[in-house]
Amino acid sequence: MSTSVAPVPVHARSVHARPVPPAGAGSASVRRDGAVDVVRAVCLTVVVVLHALMVGVSVGPRGPVLENALDHWAFFPAASWLVQVMPLFFILGGFSAYGQWSRLREAGGGYGDYLAGRLRRLLSPALTAIAAAAVLLSALALLGVPAADVAVAGFRLSQPLWFLGVYVLCTAAVPLLVAAHDRRPVASLATLVTLALAVDVLRAATGIAAIGFVNLLFVWLLVQQLGFWLASGRLDALRRGALAAIVAVALGLAVVGAASGLWSPDMYAALNPPATALALLGTAQLAVFLLLRHRLRTVSARPVIGRIVDVVNRRAMTVYSWHMLALIMLAGLLLVSGLALPAPLSALWWASRPLWLAVVVAAVAGLVAVAARAERGSAAATPRVTVSALRAAAAAACGAGGVLVVLLAGSSTAGWVAGAALVFAALRIPRGSRVATALSR
Repeated sequence: MSTSVAPVPVHARSVHARPVPPAGAGSASVRRDGAVDVVRAVCLTVVVVLHALMVGVSVGPRGPVLENALDHWAFFPAASWLVQVMPLFFILGGFSAYGQWSRLREAGGGYGDYLAGRLRRLLSPALTAIAAAAVLLSALALLGVPAADVAVAGFRLSQPLWFLGVYVLCTAAVPLLVAAHDRRPVASLATLVTLALAVDVLRAATGIAAIGFVNLLFVWLLVQQLGFWLASGRLDALRRGALAAIVAVALGLAVVGAASGLWSPDMYAALNPPATALALLGTAQLAVFLLLRHRLRTVSARPVIGRIVDVVNRRAMTVYSWHMLALIMLAGLLLVSGLALPAPLSALWWASRPLWLAVVVAAVAGLVAVAARAERGSAAATPRVTVSALRAAAAAACGAGGVLVVLLAGSSTAGWVAGAALVFAALRIPRGSRVATALSR
């Protein structure tokens, strides 16, 4: 799904033609930035740690309980303003996408090549993880685990996949929205702001929460567009005082919106459905990133840190796709271990979290190492030819559809099997592009 936000007509050829950036814009050939790499690795770490802390395993009067422990933590809404990193994820994704699309155009590639290359990077790790989840849920059912517990496990496994589905759709819109940004950066950004805010106002005015899910498109396209501003160099001239003011204004507006009831004061509740508050939070995060950018580049240049960051980023989608499977497997082992489990959020539970996180890191690293081998084998067997825009767009729709099926029917094994089949089809529809594959790395 994509939408044109440019205030002037953008013809089909403009997606493939290289636009002329206005005076002051950065080079179209955006190269890697060590600061971006460090922050991307930190964001992924925050996500894994936060999901690990959400695992609440206990045994109640009616049997095993698997719940989100942080749902009952009174301080979490306040903490969510610090640990909600998804806006920054999409901003940095927009930064990378701008550079990848620019380099591909310079090499003579087109929309189909770009999208096919990105889908391989996004969906290959997800396919193996989705298939593994289907196998795990089937095994649990065959072992006699109560259907209700299997359903809970399937639901918990599916939750983080919303990111993949939305990211695929945002990726499909990158060439069109980069063209809009290069021609009318302010107007294209303002259009998305208006659309996202209008959805929030309509949802709040009518009380119909479902209206807010339209912002799965507008909010995340808006946040991605902020990454284009970063990549094109339009923000490089901002002074520290201006950046500090941006942080204050963006957070102030987010607080006002929460206080007025326009969106939730919990930045994780604001994900479902997405609220414009996430774009405001992302704006503040972007300004803070720019304030710290020089220091972050210095950190990235340190050999040990640089190697760790490189390893994490090379397997970022694999980590994201597999970490919930590791968490569910560990939770299951705790339930059958016979150990006396502390009540979630109790003093003993918090005291045991460092050990729990260490075990999670080891389990995720092990699963990722195994999964990475399967991904390399799959990629080596994939024939590479030029991909048409139509085939690539069909693959994106199929991949996003597979994720949607898992999100809607993840409580059942059949939903995971169907989702895996659609994601597999999404990888088979295009046959790849040699240049797209090279530039997507």
